[in-house]
Amino acid sequence: MEIERKFLVDKLEWEKVTKPLPKRIVQAYILNSPEKTVRVRIKGNKGYLTIKGATIGISRSEFEYEIPLKEAQEMIDLFAEKTIEKMRYEIQVGKHLWEIDEFHGKLSGLLIAEIELESEDEAFEKPNWALEDVSTDINYFNAQLIERC
Repeated sequence: MEIERKFLVDKLEWEKVTKPLPKRIVQAYILNSPEKTVRVRIKGNKGYLTIKGATIGISRSEFEYEIPLKEAQEMIDLFAEKTIEKMRYEIQVGKHLWEIDEFHGKLSGLLIAEIELESEDEAFEKPNWALEDVSTDINYFNAQLIERC
């Protein structure tokens, strides 16, 4: 089960943050519907196949498997019409790992921060660069964002 909150990022505050080196992500969808998605992702030098169920609140079922990088690229080349490209920064804030995605291409300028939680009501430390909570706004789901690419 994936329980995730998403926030828009304040660009001015984000510029002040000391950041680790990001990992490049290219991802595409083989199946993309409100009920389920099948995603292929290349993150750094690793490939992943992910199946996600429908989102209810901020939770959804998720199954993710590491696959050979070459096969991930072949799946994207053969089955994907569009891709999302972004750089991902991972930053520890309190006891949680935040993932901040800086999008490229047609989504250039968009910054979204995500945090995975153990429960929907789990408390967490929110950094000053995390602004509006867009966790339930489907316009900020990657499966929707890819339609703008």
